[in-house]
Amino acid sequence: QVQLVESGGGSVQAGGSLKLSCVASGLSGSNFCMGWYRKVPGKEREGVALIDPYGTPDYANFVKGRFTISIDNAKTTVYLQMNNLKPEDTAMYYCAADSYFRLGNFCGYHGMDSWGKGTQVTISQ
Repeated sequence: QVQLVESGGGSVQAGGSLKLSCVASGLSGSNFCMGWYRKVPGKEREGVALIDPYGTPDYANFVKGRFTISIDNAKTTVYLQMNNLKPEDTAMYYCAADSYFRLGNFCGYHGMDSWGKGTQVTISQ
Protein backbone atom coordinates (compact mmCIF):
# COMPACT_ATOMS: atom_id res chain seq x y z
CA GLN A 1 0.00 0.00 0.00
CA VAL A 2 1.40 3.36 -1.03
CA GLN A 3 1.66 6.02 1.64
CA LEU A 4 2.55 9.63 0.94
CA VAL A 5 3.36 12.11 3.67
CA GLU A 6 3.80 15.79 2.87
CA SER A 7 5.65 18.36 4.94
CA GLY A 8 7.18 21.80 4.58
CA GLY A 9 4.10 23.95 4.35
CA GLY A 10 3.76 27.14 6.31
CA SER A 11 3.09 30.85 6.19
CA VAL A 12 5.38 33.28 4.40
CA GLN A 13 5.12 36.71 2.89
CA ALA A 14 4.75 37.29 -0.82
CA GLY A 15 8.07 36.93 -2.57
CA GLY A 16 9.27 34.33 -0.12
CA SER A 17 10.10 30.67 -0.61
CA LEU A 18 9.06 27.31 0.75
CA LYS A 19 10.19 23.79 -0.01
CA LEU A 20 7.66 21.01 0.26
CA SER A 21 8.65 17.38 0.73
CA CYS A 22 6.71 14.21 0.13
CA VAL A 23 8.03 10.94 1.52
CA ALA A 24 6.67 7.90 -0.26
CA SER A 25 6.55 4.37 1.04
CA GLY A 26 5.15 1.19 -0.42
CA LEU A 27 6.08 2.05 -3.98
CA SER A 28 6.79 -1.14 -5.88
CA GLY A 29 9.65 -0.68 -8.30
CA SER A 30 10.79 2.69 -9.51
CA ASN A 31 8.51 3.50 -12.43
CA PHE A 32 6.17 5.97 -10.84
CA CYS A 33 4.71 9.28 -11.78
CA MET A 34 4.72 11.69 -8.88
CA GLY A 35 3.14 15.06 -8.67
CA TRP A 36 2.05 18.03 -6.64
CA TYR A 37 -1.45 19.43 -6.68
CA ARG A 38 -3.20 22.16 -4.79
CA LYS A 39 -6.72 22.99 -3.72
CA VAL A 40 -8.43 26.07 -2.45
CA PRO A 41 -11.82 25.72 -0.74
CA GLY A 42 -14.57 26.24 -3.25
CA LYS A 43 -12.33 25.63 -6.25
CA GLU A 44 -11.31 22.56 -8.21
CA ARG A 45 -8.09 20.83 -7.35
CA GLU A 46 -5.39 21.75 -9.85
CA GLY A 47 -2.16 20.14 -10.92
CA VAL A 48 0.98 22.07 -10.10
CA ALA A 49 3.92 19.92 -11.20
CA LEU A 50 4.75 16.37 -12.23
CA ILE A 51 7.87 14.30 -12.57
CA ASP A 52 8.10 11.09 -14.56
CA PRO A 53 10.27 8.02 -13.88
CA TYR A 54 13.01 9.50 -16.08
CA GLY A 55 13.15 12.72 -14.09
CA THR A 56 11.38 14.81 -16.71
CA PRO A 57 9.35 17.57 -15.07
CA ASP A 58 6.18 19.26 -16.16
CA TYR A 59 4.71 22.44 -14.73
CA ALA A 60 1.42 24.22 -14.79
CA ASN A 61 1.75 27.55 -16.58
CA PHE A 62 0.99 29.51 -13.44
CA VAL A 63 4.12 28.18 -11.66
CA LYS A 64 6.61 27.97 -14.50
CA GLY A 65 9.81 29.78 -13.63
CA ARG A 66 8.92 29.88 -9.93
CA PHE A 67 8.50 26.26 -8.80
CA THR A 68 10.84 23.31 -9.27
CA ILE A 69 9.94 19.65 -8.77
CA SER A 70 12.67 17.15 -8.04
CA ILE A 71 13.12 13.65 -6.66
CA ASP A 72 15.89 12.07 -4.65
CA ASN A 73 18.10 9.32 -6.02
CA ALA A 74 16.24 6.66 -4.06
CA LYS A 75 13.00 7.90 -5.61
CA THR A 76 11.31 7.92 -2.23
CA THR A 77 11.07 11.67 -1.67
CA VAL A 78 9.74 14.24 -4.09
CA TYR A 79 10.27 17.92 -3.49
CA LEU A 80 8.61 21.12 -4.62
CA GLN A 81 10.79 24.20 -4.31
CA MET A 82 8.53 27.22 -4.46
CA ASN A 83 10.09 30.64 -5.02
CA ASN A 84 8.62 34.11 -5.52
CA LEU A 85 5.43 33.00 -3.84
CA LYS A 86 2.26 34.96 -4.43
CA PRO A 87 -0.91 35.25 -2.35
CA GLU A 88 -2.75 33.30 -5.03
CA ASP A 89 -0.45 30.34 -4.29
CA THR A 90 -2.23 29.96 -0.95
CA ALA A 91 -3.73 26.47 -0.89
CA MET A 92 -3.53 23.00 0.54
CA TYR A 93 -0.80 21.21 -1.38
CA TYR A 94 -1.06 17.49 -1.99
CA CYS A 95 1.42 14.90 -3.19
CA ALA A 96 0.24 12.14 -5.51
CA ALA A 97 1.75 9.07 -7.12
CA ASP A 98 0.80 6.31 -9.49
CA SER A 99 2.34 3.60 -11.60
CA TYR A 100 3.74 4.86 -14.88
CA PHE A 101 2.53 1.69 -16.54
CA ARG A 102 -0.96 1.90 -15.05
CA LEU A 103 -1.22 5.42 -16.44
CA GLY A 104 -0.35 4.16 -19.90
CA ASN A 105 3.36 5.04 -19.90
CA PHE A 106 2.51 8.70 -19.58
CA CYS A 107 2.49 11.03 -16.59
CA GLY A 108 -0.49 13.30 -16.73
CA TYR A 109 -2.33 15.32 -14.13
CA HIS A 110 -5.40 13.09 -14.21
CA GLY A 111 -5.83 9.62 -12.80
CA MET A 112 -3.35 9.57 -9.93
CA ASP A 113 -4.25 6.76 -7.56
CA SER A 114 -2.43 7.51 -4.30
CA TRP A 115 -2.65 10.76 -2.35
CA GLY A 116 -1.19 12.30 0.75
CA LYS A 117 -3.19 14.27 3.30
CA GLY A 118 -1.73 17.61 2.29
CA THR A 119 0.26 20.47 3.74
CA GLN A 120 -1.07 24.02 4.00
CA VAL A 121 0.71 26.89 2.30
CA THR A 122 -0.37 30.42 3.17
CA ILE A 123 1.10 33.48 1.48
CA SER A 124 0.41 36.93 2.84
CA GLN A 125 0.86 40.31 1.18
